[in-house]
Amino acid sequence: MFIEKLQPITDAFDWLQHSWERAVTQRRVAFFILWVYLLALLGIELNRQGILPPWLSSVTPTSHFYAIHLAFTLILVLEVMGLILVIPSSLSQSMGKQFEILTLILLRNAFKELSHLPEPVSVASDMLPVLYIAVSGAGALLVYLCLGLYKRIARRHMHFISSPDLRMRYVMSKKLLALLLFIIFLCVAVRDVISFVTTGNDQSFFETLYTILIFSDITLVLIAQRYMPAFHAVFRNSGFVIGTLLMRLSLSAAPLWSPVIGLFAAVFVLALTWGTNYFTPLPRIECSARDDQKALPETTD
Repeated sequence: MFIEKLQPITDAFDWLQHSWERAVTQRRVAFFILWVYLLALLGIELNRQGILPPWLSSVTPTSHFYAIHLAFTLILVLEVMGLILVIPSSLSQSMGKQFEILTLILLRNAFKELSHLPEPVSVASDMLPVLYIAVSGAGALLVYLCLGLYKRIARRHMHFISSPDLRMRYVMSKKLLALLLFIIFLCVAVRDVISFVTTGNDQSFFETLYTILIFSDITLVLIAQRYMPAFHAVFRNSGFVIGTLLMRLSLSAAPLWSPVIGLFAAVFVLALTWGTNYFTPLPRIECSARDDQKALPETTD
């Protein structure tokens, strides 16, 4: 089969995923974000004092709160990368990662509103940023609670593929898609960083990437339907795509509507997971939390 000839490429993805998930890699990345945050604070202060050269001053903000926004943007970029790398695992685990990213998006929106506050901080003349921060924070907390409930009810894996050969091909197909998305992720990131450095304007990185991920979700449904043509499998997989679509559309919504749409998406996925777990007339294999973590690439639900 053609897909089996692509084994070296999927092996490269396995190496990439393993390297990224190493504890030493995560510590180095966290250390890098800390230094970016501190250097951003220093650069903003130098710009406020008029010390920076004109070419650098024109692309450097003057609010210290922007450093917080930058740090959480980098954290969100890493989470999106983690979302791409988790695609070859089970749909339920990928969906859990979507929940995590949604909470970070809402928290990022809350910190983003800080950049609209004056220095020193005063809300006497405008309470609207405070309202946006409160709504985004409350939305993030509620979605986090939904994540906890989801992890409890999603411990059962629905094994729709019984043939080991078909299971291997299905996982390899998802690895190829994830590797392609990772390359696109890098290209978009490099393009937007160059544009930000030269112009100083925020780029629509997340909006662009989430639009691409919408098409990748549809691709995943079509791939899954080839290996899992049963009605309950198609319904479940398509329902998950609706949930992720709502989460991603919440990105472009107004600050007050974004948490509402995101929370509705979380509740929808909860109901979908409970319904498919309860009503699907297929044998279910129960896995403990430890087994669930060990079998990321092998799960096929």
